[in-house]
Amino acid sequence: MLTNAARRSIANPASLPRVGSFADIVKAGWTYDEARAHIRARRWQQIGRAIVCHNAEPTRDDLRRAALVVLGPRALLTSFTALSEWGLDGWEREPVHVLVPRGARVRRPDGLRLRVHYTDRWDAATMNTGRRLHRPAHAAVLAAASFQSPRPACGVLAAVVQQRLVRPRELVDVVRDATRIRHRAALLAAAYDVEQGAHALGEIDLGKLCRSAGLPAPVRQAVRATADGRRRYVDAEWTRDDGRRVVVEVDGALHLVPKRWWDDQLRQNELVLKDDLVLRYPTVVLRHEKPIVISQLSRALLLPADVPALPAA
Repeated sequence: MLTNAARRSIANPASLPRVGSFADIVKAGWTYDEARAHIRARRWQQIGRAIVCHNAEPTRDDLRRAALVVLGPRALLTSFTALSEWGLDGWEREPVHVLVPRGARVRRPDGLRLRVHYTDRWDAATMNTGRRLHRPAHAAVLAAASFQSPRPACGVLAAVVQQRLVRPRELVDVVRDATRIRHRAALLAAAYDVEQGAHALGEIDLGKLCRSAGLPAPVRQAVRATADGRRRYVDAEWTRDDGRRVVVEVDGALHLVPKRWWDDQLRQNELVLKDDLVLRYPTVVLRHEKPIVISQLSRALLLPADVPALPAA
């Protein structure tokens, strides 16, 4: 028999948590025995210590809430999971990433894929306790350090700034303070590139290429006004000793979309009409044809080029 409080919960489903602990269920007006009866009847589901108050396939959000119940109050979402909760698009991962203090006991119930991260620094400066989330900059650095290769790691840092989750200076500070993370040197260089205006991974690649070749650093995201008064941004630019500007535009896959491609051509025309020297590079060329890029960019900047030019077809 249901209690009066339980009947009120049925009439007002908002009073019953979608996912919670037994204590949460009791607080909503159910007894422990009633909750167990629903689980036995398969109207509800149990994942470790977490109760999912429906019998459908648990959603992504259900599993995230269940992870916090299973691991207790000294746990919060971090890495890719926290970034998803903060609103980052394009970097979702299936396991639930959680942060716990080092030495914490971790339960791993069936039906819940966990990726557990341990920390010696459990303080309010790095977390949002109200939402039980690692703050975006710290979560991004932890996510970046989980990659085997530094390139996608740098891509995460660019993404959180590009999508306005983190300020560039905050990102630099967090990477600089993380003295024992994987790819730290590459991540710190990428964070400085982002702070200087690099908005995408291809632009970070360009900055790395310039440093490795001893070329001068470009001005990032320089503002240009078109003939109709609109503000446009170029990925990178240099001003030569003779006063002529050299512009490099980095084209990712998005630039192949017809409307974007047409806009790129029209913007390039505006630059050429102002006597700018414009070089365009797909991201795949920046990664795999570096000698050609170095040679062309050196000649455009009127610098000695140790690399031979691309032979004529």
